[in-house]
Amino acid sequence: MPKYLFQASYTAEGVGGLLKEGGSKRVEMVADMISDVGGTLECCYYAFGEDDVIVIAELPDEETAISLSLIVSGSGAASVKTTVLIDPATIDAAVQKSADYRPPGSDS
Repeated sequence: MPKYLFQASYTAEGVGGLLKEGGSKRVEMVADMISDVGGTLECCYYAFGEDDVIVIAELPDEETAISLSLIVSGSGAASVKTTVLIDPATIDAAVQKSADYRPPGSDS
């Protein structure tokens, strides 16, 4: 199954909910939400800085990842950035492919 990185930043409303429920309860909710759509939670961490929450999950497909991102962002409690994670074997396969390419402004 493909893996996805979710980086979330809480709004004031989301911080209020976190203060009320605590961190562990939110992680349980995230794990349940991911399980409900056929995925598995690999890890969930809270962080300082631009992102408040980092989640890595295995999900059945891109549509599922988009759906989760939209559901969370649409709640108004957090904004979410989603990144597809690529394993080394996929990179190995990709570098075996080739295509003709000429950089802009180059004659060759």
